[in-house]
Amino acid sequence: MGLFGTKRTPVGPAPITGRELLLADLDGVVYRGPGAIPGAVAELNRAAESARIGYITNNASRTDRTVAAHLRELGLRPEPEDIVTSPQAAVVLLAQTVAPGARVLVVGGDGLVDELEKAGFEATRSADDDPAAVVQGFAPEVGWAHLAEAAFALAEQPGRPPLPWIATNTDWTIPVARGLAPGNGTLVSAVHTAVQRLPVFAGKPETPIFEAAFARFGTREALMIGDRLDTDIKGAVAAGIPSLQVLTGVDRPKQLIAASQDMRPDYIVATLAELHAPYPETVRLKDGTMQVGTAKVRMDGHIASIVAEGDSPLDLLRAGCAAVWASGLAIYGIKVPDALLEDHWA
Repeated sequence: MGLFGTKRTPVGPAPITGRELLLADLDGVVYRGPGAIPGAVAELNRAAESARIGYITNNASRTDRTVAAHLRELGLRPEPEDIVTSPQAAVVLLAQTVAPGARVLVVGGDGLVDELEKAGFEATRSADDDPAAVVQGFAPEVGWAHLAEAAFALAEQPGRPPLPWIATNTDWTIPVARGLAPGNGTLVSAVHTAVQRLPVFAGKPETPIFEAAFARFGTREALMIGDRLDTDIKGAVAAGIPSLQVLTGVDRPKQLIAASQDMRPDYIVATLAELHAPYPETVRLKDGTMQVGTAKVRMDGHIASIVAEGDSPLDLLRAGCAAVWASGLAIYGIKVPDALLEDHWA
């Protein structure tokens, strides 16, 4: 029985049901800063009992071995081959672009250098070494001098085609223990400003990193678990797999309500514990009201109206998203009540 006798919507299978592979983001899903998000390790270990788990990260600063070791310190049980990184995807693109063994200017950290060397490329830090391409990824130590070398290498030269430029990812920010810090997208933007063109991107939301994961694990029957709509969820949509948004990282109810069609998750959960919980179905009532659980939201023209708050703020958020998304209206033209944007999970 629902709130005040309201009939609840049916529930469907848990998000994990029938999945061969879970692709889990790291920052904002498994940890914030060096520490694990409460409950995340236990739930992922539980999930590993029924599905393969691949950890898929845009962070290019660490090697797959270092990432695996960090996750094991937190209590997870991955091997390096369970880690899919944006440098790995970038190297695949690089191999399709330049000759084997080519010299490549690196802007980034050990994760990028390690993958380049494993693939047989020669890494350099100087534009004066006449590199055949530039590969750029995030590392905390990247500064002006590194960005300047990339700009020097990428500068137009008469009679020479544009030098290939591959960036690992577009993340504008990185969630750390103290808050949000600038990410690789911010650093790429600095070089872009200097050279007036954009790189090819390998990491989320682009598909190369997902294709690398599918090839690695031998299946496309995957569920993407992420905290960012513009990378994790958008990437899953582009790759043709379902996605789950967990409210432990960057994007919050305000961003979910406003999500464009290319970055809308199939599931919205507060924590990873809900991977294993039956998921409430969204039901469209005769008058167009969207109901999830006992929560109901309806679009009255350009106004999102809460018909019933129900007994779960999460179900209210889900119903609000369903109503706004189904309206086909641009978010800037919709009046959304504060109750739908309230962040109960911050």
